[in-house]
Amino acid sequence: MGDYAHKVKENEKMNVGIWDTAGQERFQSLGVAFYRGADCCVLVYDVNSMKSFDNLNNWREEFLIQASPSDPENFPFVVLGNKIDVDGGNSRVVSEKKARAWCASKGNIPYFETSAKEGVNVEEAFQCIAKNALKSGEEEEIYLPDTIDVASSSQQRTTGCEC
Repeated sequence: MGDYAHKVKENEKMNVGIWDTAGQERFQSLGVAFYRGADCCVLVYDVNSMKSFDNLNNWREEFLIQASPSDPENFPFVVLGNKIDVDGGNSRVVSEKKARAWCASKGNIPYFETSAKEGVNVEEAFQCIAKNALKSGEEEEIYLPDTIDVASSSQQRTTGCEC
């Protein structure tokens, strides 16, 4: 177990607790227990599935309802368009442009195109997630458990996220 954190300095290791509902509706009833006290929310969709992209609105709203953040308009989200590696991108149905437009319409949410399988942009996304969580938790003490290291990949892509 870690301690309650003071301001985390640049390049200082921190622990991140991640709750993954895997987009399954059966976990929605547990949202209050999982989401309360969160400092950032990561919404992940499959770039090869329009249904998963269309569900981003529902998951975002459900999170805000159940987490009840003190400032919902400014609560930090990060969106990941995953599975960019599938079929060499030939099965892709959600364009990067469409995803970025959705993120812009929701208050300029940072967006990353990722491949969990190949490690593309995973480290960059988690750095952005951690920075957003720290910004969100600056006014209150936040719990930082043990360190999590995300392996870097030689196949990294730039994203334009200003985290």
